Amino acid sequence: MTARQWLRLVLIGLGTSVVPLDSAVNIAFPDITGSFGLPIEMIQWVVICYVLTHASLMLAFGRLGDVFGYGRVFRAGLLWNAVAFICCAAAPSFGWLLFCRFLQGIGAALILSCAPALVTGLFPEDRRSRALAMFTMMYALGSAGGPLLGGLLVDSWGWPAVFWFRAPIAVTALVFLEGLPAAPRRGRREPVDIAGAGLLALAISTLLLALNQLQHPERQLFPLIAFSGIAAASFFGFVRRERGLAQPIVNLDFFRIGGFAAINGASVLVYLTSFSVMLFAPYYLVRFTDLPLPLAGAVLAASSIGSIAASPLAGRMIERSPAARVAALGAVLNGAGLLLIGGWDVGVPSVAVVAPLALQGFGVGLFQVAYMDLVMGTLPPQHRGVAGSLAMLTRTLGIVTGATLLTLVFHGLQGSPLASGATAADGFLWAFRTTFRLAGIVSAVTGIVAVYLARRRAR
Repeated sequence: MTARQWLRLVLIGLGTSVVPLDSAVNIAFPDITGSFGLPIEMIQWVVICYVLTHASLMLAFGRLGDVFGYGRVFRAGLLWNAVAFICCAAAPSFGWLLFCRFLQGIGAALILSCAPALVTGLFPEDRRSRALAMFTMMYALGSAGGPLLGGLLVDSWGWPAVFWFRAPIAVTALVFLEGLPAAPRRGRREPVDIAGAGLLALAISTLLLALNQLQHPERQLFPLIAFSGIAAASFFGFVRRERGLAQPIVNLDFFRIGGFAAINGASVLVYLTSFSVMLFAPYYLVRFTDLPLPLAGAVLAASSIGSIAASPLAGRMIERSPAARVAALGAVLNGAGLLLIGGWDVGVPSVAVVAPLALQGFGVGLFQVAYMDLVMGTLPPQHRGVAGSLAMLTRTLGIVTGATLLTLVFHGLQGSPLASGATAADGFLWAFRTTFRLAGIVSAVTGIVAVYLARRRAR
């Protein structure tokens, strides 16, 4: 690669980082609820408005990138995000903040839909895995740095800082990424299925809302049924419409390729199980170790550091071994790390805490590079926008599904020992260990089976 190509790679990574840096917002939740005088449960809508928006729009925006050019869509996302960050920081009320988070979700979808296609376009096709490894590593760096930066910013300037600090990053990448390659023109420009995009967005958003209602099904039965019905009807309508179009948003015949549907399902489950670390490990570190809060945060970052370390190695491994095998190894290592975390008890040595987290993160890093390579290799080059969007969408679906299902499993397990007279600490540890062991088994078994099926596809 030339120096100019490397510079573009770094700038694309810089621009993309404004999305994973949204992890900085989590540390600002107490300040947000305190500033607007809200009950704690209302903070979930800060997450829901953002995630629903970018998850439901990514595939449609990926198709826009395939038609109008990845560079145009990506740079539009940078500009949109810069404005949205300022709007979020200046929100005068909680309602306005939620609306601005919706706007931010649109910008995130514009960026994520085309970033993988832009990165792979900088490398020769035989180095695609290395390009995806670089993208994955840069994304993991943003995720790891978000909470640390967020804590410092909130302490100095309050919750608006976790939004406005990303605006200069987006503008810098926008200014220096002038001239990104556009999609090749091949005569008449292909149409974009707007109606299909709307059906798909409705299906995904209502599915995620239905999952959210599962947290309290006894109190929210009607919304659960309504959202589930709308999601099913919208998805059916989307599938029926796409099968009748010459230029659909995503060609559903790709999912008939041997193992392609399985590897996408495996991705959802790997991200679902791995989210248990961010969901429950912080509570263990605070309640059952003597670590000060900043050091506990650094220990938790071992998972992200493992992913960062695995990404470049995964790119090299895929050049020597089928990506399906690398993905299988990653799923197994993720499962092994989760099983080891399930062995934590009171007074466990620090090395027994850090090592499983690093192993689990290392497995996720291997899996996500190999999975993205499989997806990008299955879809034709002219559909790289949809391919990259699909890879990012399964990640989001896994995390959102995990947040609901893992919480339900954990609380269900915790109730049994508490009903038998156990202490709250014993009940937590029983549920903690059992949840992680179940997650580890699911990750390892599902990863092996699904990726074994994916090996039947041609590479």
